[in-house]
Amino acid sequence: MQNFGKNTSYHVSQCVLFFVLSSLLSFLSALFISTLIISLIFAIIPLCHHVILLSIAMGVAGKAMGVIDTIGNLQLVKLYQKDSAIFLQALHFFIGLGALVSPLVVDPFLAEDSCVLSANRTANSSSSDLEHLRNTLAGHGSALHNTSQYPLYTEGIVITRVSYAFWIMAIINLPVPVAVLVLMFHERLVSCSKSSPPLLEKEPNISSSPAMDDGQGHGGVFDCCRRNNLRGHPATFFIIHALGGAIVFITDGIIGCYAGFVYTYAVSPPLLMGHKTAGCLDSVFWASVTAGRLSFIFFSSRYTAPILLTISLAGVILVQCLLLIFYTSHVFLFIGTSVLGLSVSSVFPSILAFTEDILDYKGCATTVLVTSASTGEMALQLLVGS
Repeated sequence: MQNFGKNTSYHVSQCVLFFVLSSLLSFLSALFISTLIISLIFAIIPLCHHVILLSIAMGVAGKAMGVIDTIGNLQLVKLYQKDSAIFLQALHFFIGLGALVSPLVVDPFLAEDSCVLSANRTANSSSSDLEHLRNTLAGHGSALHNTSQYPLYTEGIVITRVSYAFWIMAIINLPVPVAVLVLMFHERLVSCSKSSPPLLEKEPNISSSPAMDDGQGHGGVFDCCRRNNLRGHPATFFIIHALGGAIVFITDGIIGCYAGFVYTYAVSPPLLMGHKTAGCLDSVFWASVTAGRLSFIFFSSRYTAPILLTISLAGVILVQCLLLIFYTSHVFLFIGTSVLGLSVSSVFPSILAFTEDILDYKGCATTVLVTSASTGEMALQLLVGS
């Protein structure tokens, strides 16, 4: 439910963003505020002692992440155009790296036992109620007729130190808003900075013709979606947007679903893996995604986006079919997880670079694809979870 709330906010924030951002100052200001908000949210999450407060915090964090994702993709496409594929792969590599590193930061602070002990129970108890509950839920499909025999205490002695993990992540994120603020100084967008040379003095390969200033190019973020600018386009213009959106809807949905539910699948029948072994699957998946995006930075400089996209989609389809065939194999689940991560890792940046290239880098494809991808993560996780 928390993931659903975060992804919903993530999706809505991108729709709102297109209305309010139209200049470099707006982009960088929104980026600075969003990155700072994430640090603040991470710092206050341990202080949220009620699910409503936690839901609000996760919703605000989701909005901030949606703004950052949209700005990052859109600005890379605008700045580098023909060369944007390499930079998009690099951007999404760091997204995968963050998803891989974050659990490693949190893991040392997680309690092996129940994180809250009852008032009449000592820390030297011989067994864990939570472990009994986990083992029971991982049984051969037998229903729990009386779940109260394994109580999960909400009041008592708190033995978890997971709060430290959130505070560490908040500190790790702080250099990002600082870097954005430094960039704003260099771009002379801050009133007290007048002498620093701008880093983004001009955009390459962008014509200064009047057509670019009246909304046909990058005159405004939402200009390309206005009714007047949609008239006169052939049917293929809309087909390309719809097809690209559908592809990233599915592939980013696969990333969210697989990372979120592969552990549950592994500890359930027919596999019934041990909890520690199954817990490695999520790390293996994100490590493969990160490695795939790192390798595709190099491949993007050698091969065109259509070739990389074809290879990636073929790999995704093949490994999904093989996972259906060998669904009882412990070994192949690890192999399939690795190959799926490698294959699906570069679909979004490749199709974004490809569609923007076809449509002459007008920015419409970026907004459609980013929104479709976040919607896929939200919708498919909700579908699988239900």
